[in-house]
Amino acid sequence: MILRAVFLGALLWATSAGASTTYVQTSRLVDVAKGQIRLEQCITVEADRITAVKKCRKPPKGAHVVDWRRFTVLPGLIDLHTHLADVETSADVAAPIKTSLAETLRLGEAHALLTLKAGFTSVRDVGTYRGLTDVILRDKINAGEALGPRMFVAGAYLTKPGGGGEINGLPSGVALPDDLRLGVGETPQQLAGRAKFLLDSGADFLKIIATGAVLTLNTEPGEQELSEDAIRAIVAVAKARGTYATAHAHGPEGIKAAVRAGVRSIEHASLIDDEGLALAKAKGVWLVMDIFNGDFIEEVGTREKWPADYLRKNRETTDAQRDRFTKAVRLGVKIGYGTDSGVYPHGLNGRQFAYMVRYGMSPMQAIQSATIEPARLMRMEADIGIVAPGHFADMIAVEGDPTQDVRALETVVAVMKAGVLVQ
Repeated sequence: MILRAVFLGALLWATSAGASTTYVQTSRLVDVAKGQIRLEQCITVEADRITAVKKCRKPPKGAHVVDWRRFTVLPGLIDLHTHLADVETSADVAAPIKTSLAETLRLGEAHALLTLKAGFTSVRDVGTYRGLTDVILRDKINAGEALGPRMFVAGAYLTKPGGGGEINGLPSGVALPDDLRLGVGETPQQLAGRAKFLLDSGADFLKIIATGAVLTLNTEPGEQELSEDAIRAIVAVAKARGTYATAHAHGPEGIKAAVRAGVRSIEHASLIDDEGLALAKAKGVWLVMDIFNGDFIEEVGTREKWPADYLRKNRETTDAQRDRFTKAVRLGVKIGYGTDSGVYPHGLNGRQFAYMVRYGMSPMQAIQSATIEPARLMRMEADIGIVAPGHFADMIAVEGDPTQDVRALETVVAVMKAGVLVQ
């Protein structure tokens, strides 16, 4: 509560001060656009935006000086695949139903704080079972009523009845309330209508469940669940509203259908084949591959007795996904950083960097996948993703040099979001 009060006070100060100046001193600044470290750079911040990045000299008169010269400074990190506004995965498949809207929001605020303190100043929240909870959480953060990353939200899952975006395997007689089925439809027309409803209700983009899921009962990751026509109908709604759709897709046919239908990114892509990789590259579609959490599911899910169906499907996809990730890197397919937080505890998002390096990326490529690449994917490159004039003053500081040892990003020393120091 003390941290929150301090943050809200600082936010009010930054807002009321208007042109108040902050001067951030660095000795090592990671330039993700050029893929290099710049030395002895100082960053001038006016209110929430960066106005200059230049060789350090005397701070402007009256500026608040932030001395980060002991650290390496990077843009605020971006996680493209989070589930802040929901319960975490557990052995209890009915947990989302048992958790009220108020309690889900309370959990969401806690998840958001952990994520921000881990250095992730922006996230995509790619679906919540209790529909539009993510919209409420995003709006609370934007209003300064909660402390968390800048959120871009999907509102709910667009899925077929009983598909990978539904809560399946419930005891007989247990019915799902309407707010847990806001994106469910059977025909292209129904799904397009659901898509319009979600955008009208405040969603920023659309999330399509194109194949079965690992952590949903009675679905198979390799099976295509929505037709290409249905996916295309949803994509058309997104494009008409000036936004885009992403697709949860593990299996090769579902992936290729989604890419052909015009989605902007593929989530998971665990079983993508060579044709799918070539198609994604040709179409400029990003792959958002959560290659960290398979180990967490195996260890913790086994210990805590998660459903056997979850564990089987996780074992069938984990190594396959990592193999495909390596192929994608070698081929030069666009890759964005996404971890599926909520499957593992929020705040551990930075642990995926080491996996991305282990499976084929350089440390700089991994850093770019969590900064400049997601900004491009979300069409937010004028605002986030790099430390440069005109962009939001989103920055983090870490010990050591993450371009040599990327695990430095697992422990973030300091975070600034929109010119406000979080920690």
